[in-house]
Amino acid sequence: MLELIFSALITIVPDYLYRHYKQGKRLGHEINLFTVWYELRWGITSCAVLAITLLTVIFYFHPTTTNVTSLFRTVSILSDRPGRVEEVYVSDNEFVRAGEPIFRLDTQRQQAAAETARRRIAEVDAAATVAQAELAAAEGNIVSSESQLKQSQDELTRRQNLAGRNQNVVSEQELARLRLTVDGLSGSLDAIKAQRDAIQARLRVLLPAQRASAEAALTQAETEIEKSTVYAGTNGTVRQFKLKPGDLVNPILRPAGILVPEGSGRGRFQAGFGQISAQILHLGTIVEITCASKPLEVIPMAVTEIQRVIAGGQLRPTDQLIDIQDRARPGTILTVLEPIYAGHANYVPPGSRCIGVAYSNHDKAIKAGEISGFSAFLTRIVDGMGIANALVIRIQSLLLPVKVLVFPN
Repeated sequence: MLELIFSALITIVPDYLYRHYKQGKRLGHEINLFTVWYELRWGITSCAVLAITLLTVIFYFHPTTTNVTSLFRTVSILSDRPGRVEEVYVSDNEFVRAGEPIFRLDTQRQQAAAETARRRIAEVDAAATVAQAELAAAEGNIVSSESQLKQSQDELTRRQNLAGRNQNVVSEQELARLRLTVDGLSGSLDAIKAQRDAIQARLRVLLPAQRASAEAALTQAETEIEKSTVYAGTNGTVRQFKLKPGDLVNPILRPAGILVPEGSGRGRFQAGFGQISAQILHLGTIVEITCASKPLEVIPMAVTEIQRVIAGGQLRPTDQLIDIQDRARPGTILTVLEPIYAGHANYVPPGSRCIGVAYSNHDKAIKAGEISGFSAFLTRIVDGMGIANALVIRIQSLLLPVKVLVFPN
């Protein structure tokens, strides 16, 4: 509307003044409802061309968007395992700090497993004590067997020496009996040594391995007990939290609630501009926004990030080929906006829907000499045209309460 009025002032009005004062034609006589097109054809045509040109230039170099939102992050409150709630520590809409407990699941099964592991450790320790006693007994038996074997070997040697000097003194049957006795005692000694080695191996390898397994089972049970208590991972407010003792929680089917992190989405907005604005938007571009949650106020923002890819073109491998005509939504240029003046957007709740307008600014390029001469003059005019959109967004800000409250859709 403002562009049309401006175009009419420099096209239709001069044409009418020329017709009236130069040619003497009067409004309502020669210039009437039926002859207005013929009489003012040059002014009307020029006004239409100029208005379309102005609108194109303004909306291209000063793009507008109705897609401005302060997105915020949420954290699902989930347990590591399914179970029934034993105790609840917080209530809905309560602020919690990182590390504070939220709720605890029933741990009877895990407590039983931990107690079983402790008893197993005690059992292994008792078995080690018994094995130490068995090892001492085996060592004593070895000493006893060695002494008996030594005595038998000495007796056999003495008898053999006597038989060598006089065969009639010692019979062959007695020598054979002594040899069998020595062999039997030697085998008994080997068996006792093998038994000792087995006890040593049990003390050195088997029992430590059994104790390590029991300790691992105890650690696992204690870890499960610790995981039964769900803690807040960050400072935030608990939302949609209606848990009561006895409720069943499943990390896949039923989250316990949502944690909204403190400060998430505050002072940071995401705006989606049309793809035709891709060459206009850059870091530092000034954007003004107005939000329904904070009416009658225009907040100056600056572009701090620009997503250099358009979400509408993303591709994920599937079992079907993608047909481009199925992509009905072309996608927008995603930009991140932050307030120029600290604190201006503090009272805008995260998730608010806003409208915004961006303004081109070639002042630095002109001062740096990158744009000069007639191009600099035209660029200054283009930058100045942003005042039209500035007026429009302020009018929208003023009319927004009336539109929402008095003339709702």
